[in-house]
Amino acid sequence: MTIKVGDRVPDGTLTEFIAVETEGCSLGPNAFPVADLVKGKKIAVFAVPGAFTPTCSAKHVPSYLENFDAIKAKGVDEIWCVATNDAFVMGAWAKDQKASGKIRFMADGSVKWTKALGLDMDLTERGMGVRSQRYSMLLDDGVVKQLNVEAAGKYEVSDGATMLGQL
Repeated sequence: MTIKVGDRVPDGTLTEFIAVETEGCSLGPNAFPVADLVKGKKIAVFAVPGAFTPTCSAKHVPSYLENFDAIKAKGVDEIWCVATNDAFVMGAWAKDQKASGKIRFMADGSVKWTKALGLDMDLTERGMGVRSQRYSMLLDDGVVKQLNVEAAGKYEVSDGATMLGQL
């Protein structure tokens, strides 16, 4: 069953590549419980089928970077990009997109959290395995306040400008 507005996001673990060591976070992949990440925060999440893919790199991430200041000014604490890649790939993609320090690139390499959301899709026949659908959602203390799921192959409702307009 697909998550819907008003639902609490399922618990799970997302992994983030940490490029600069800080207290509590070592260099490299760090696993974080979703329940801890969302507690008391407003988070704009957007998910993509894969890092370094054409629409994701040329349109989706840039749309959140372009709207970063305005989204944050509306009270959003964090912006996440979630993909079913590993943390090393997500870290490299964040660097490539010049998004480090703005967007948290969260890896769901085993697709467990994405499946728990009901937002996975099987692209095995296209050589990509199980991936995330393209979507965005606004979380407030772990509760879904907005959810924008794209139709297959589309990029129309999950961009940064749409998210900004929903805040």
